[in-house]
Amino acid sequence: MSTWQLDQAHSAVEFSARHMMVSTVRGRFDRFTVDLEADEQAPERARVVARIDAASVDTGQEQRDGHLRSADFFDVEHHPEIVFQSTSVKRIAGNEFEVAGDLTIRGETRPLVLRTEFQGIVRNLQGGRSAGFSADAKINRTDWGLTWNVALESGGWLVADEIKVHVELEVVEAAQTATGIGAA
Repeated sequence: MSTWQLDQAHSAVEFSARHMMVSTVRGRFDRFTVDLEADEQAPERARVVARIDAASVDTGQEQRDGHLRSADFFDVEHHPEIVFQSTSVKRIAGNEFEVAGDLTIRGETRPLVLRTEFQGIVRNLQGGRSAGFSADAKINRTDWGLTWNVALESGGWLVADEIKVHVELEVVEAAQTATGIGAA
């Protein structure tokens, strides 16, 4: 098993939700960590733990971000972290995998499956190795206690229950960072 560390500058945790049933609002989390252990010969043995600073939510609109941090949504005062911990990895085809795990939001833990594409491993500019992954999932926010909403006069809701999650990860093999090579 190799240990890989997050390259924060080349990674993103993003989400989108329908607003008023007619538009899509996108956001991201600016602070997160990922710990990955992987066996290139047996990718099904991989283990990942991701920790997201819930207060780092950013939709580009400060008033909305403040509401998302409040008790109506993430309640960051009492639940500062969103955590994903893998429980299994299953190859679907080629470089496509299902990474199953437990997602905890607001203290509520539910299963989640991330459809993940392994982008490959390359030599990076520091002479070490970098790897990339893209992952997608859809969740129902109410399953995690994110139930705040407003009924619209025209029918429907202000905020859709379905949230699309998209993750782009670039990781660096830990052996480089131990010697300071991956720090640039």
